Amino acid sequence: MHASRILKLLAVLALWTGQALAQPAQTPYSADGLYNLGNSYARAGKPGLAVLSYERAGLLAPDDPDINANLAYVRASAQVPTKPRSRWARFAEIPSPTLAAWLGVLGLALVGTGLVVRRLARRLLWIPSSVVVLGVALMALTASNAMLLWPRMHEAIILVDQTPVRVAPAPMSDTAFVLREADSVTMTAEHEDFILIRTDGGLSGWVARANIGAVVPPMGDVH
Repeated sequence: MHASRILKLLAVLALWTGQALAQPAQTPYSADGLYNLGNSYARAGKPGLAVLSYERAGLLAPDDPDINANLAYVRASAQVPTKPRSRWARFAEIPSPTLAAWLGVLGLALVGTGLVVRRLARRLLWIPSSVVVLGVALMALTASNAMLLWPRMHEAIILVDQTPVRVAPAPMSDTAFVLREADSVTMTAEHEDFILIRTDGGLSGWVARANIGAVVPPMGDVH
């Protein structure tokens, strides 16, 4: 991955989590608020919206056992598979995207401070060198976490059962196949009111925008 893409990921991560933090603790866009919203949708028999809410809550609190347990239960009830995380993802994933963003900022600050001190205090070269190494390590950890988040930025949940996947981005085009409510797909492109998706099985087609919800919402939709 090019350095420019990594920097873009870090910026998106910082801005997105910053908007989430700016909300009161119990608004829908907090881990607790999204968890409670998911519970409400699950009780109302809306597994797609429930899974979407739990997935979003899991981004803010990845290791929360209640969120993970409820997400697994709703997915199992809807008979849709859960994708296990790789060992590398479990090792490198920082428990909070907010923490990841701040670690990156701290790492950048340490590198800058270390380089400045190194110029001003030549007798203490080992101190700024240590600071720079620590800063680079923090930035590398944040970059790794951002790269793990990158696929999730294109992940989406099907919100309507028996959603038709069409061969072209038009309401009257032929249906290639259908998807179940709460299925996970990857968004690859968009055209007006349609999203081009790809399933885990490699099938592709166009889905009406109203029938799909992005796990990482557009920044303007964070409320």
